Amino acid sequence: MSVGHRALPSRAVPVYGHDLGVVPVAVAEREEVEVAPCPVCGASRARPVYRLGDLEQRLVVCPACGLGRLHPMPDEATVRSFYEGPYYGQGGRKFGALEELLVRLAARRQARRLARGLRPGDRVLDVGCGRGALLSAFADRGLEAHGVEMSEAAVEGTDPRARVRIAWRLRDAAYAGGSFRRVVFWHVLEHLRDPEDALLEVRRILADDGQLHVAVPNFSSLQARWAGPAWFHLDPPRHLWHFPLSALVRLLESRGFRVAATHHFSLRQDPFGWVQSALNRVPGERRDALYAQLLRGGDTGRSAWALALRLAYWAAMPPAVVLSLLTAAGRSGATVHVVARPALPGDA
Repeated sequence: MSVGHRALPSRAVPVYGHDLGVVPVAVAEREEVEVAPCPVCGASRARPVYRLGDLEQRLVVCPACGLGRLHPMPDEATVRSFYEGPYYGQGGRKFGALEELLVRLAARRQARRLARGLRPGDRVLDVGCGRGALLSAFADRGLEAHGVEMSEAAVEGTDPRARVRIAWRLRDAAYAGGSFRRVVFWHVLEHLRDPEDALLEVRRILADDGQLHVAVPNFSSLQARWAGPAWFHLDPPRHLWHFPLSALVRLLESRGFRVAATHHFSLRQDPFGWVQSALNRVPGERRDALYAQLLRGGDTGRSAWALALRLAYWAAMPPAVVLSLLTAAGRSGATVHVVARPALPGDA
């Protein structure tokens, strides 16, 4: 361990990362370091890019495929600690009333898209289902909604129609082979210590005529490149992996899938990313302060500043939506949604 830095300790990481400063590494630290083999291309060296506060971990990038990751990778106990406390909210609610309503409306729209081609009674699985907003929307459509989450506290208040299993790894949930027609990783894959293992298990439990839907922040997006260390979707240190679209496609194809479509716009994720990333670039401002204000029971100790943040949010959202649509048209959206199918014998 480098002198003057600390490893990620359990229960000592800011709940949302507001206070974890992300800055470019010093010039002297930019030499490539030895890392575990890259899950995409197998390379064993990576380039340090960002420091995360005074933690030992760095965000490093594979020079061959562009995949970012935390190095050294935190152990399982430490990763679990990132999600303790109020991370998931309480009683199935995380945000204020207005924001919570918008989240539920977005989940209904999302479920409608993800369920295209399914019949009532078909089985769908949401991996990392959290508070279950998507599960409720699936159940409303007559689907048999299943979820996997690592914490019982996370699923408090989940729709009783949903069938949720608590498991640290997807394979620990022990689903039968070929039992799902849809499997969803909605901004979850980047949180997993072993995304390869998760994808291999999806291939086992997904029906041959099923679909896998994966949404992640796009590490190669214009928003990511513009914001740099201020990028909201870095979400340090919970995002263990940072996927450029090309690397995500290679990973899926090497684990038994063929990519059928990619989508480059998320109304829920992309415009907010522009606004919060811009605020993160303001010197002296706490990281992700706007996001903290939108949470249920957010910081009310600076009421005037909280009001200013919210006014800035609503004023900036229309141009942020336009900018998000333009970058999506250029296939460089801040987040990307990949639709994949099992690769079968005879596929081109």
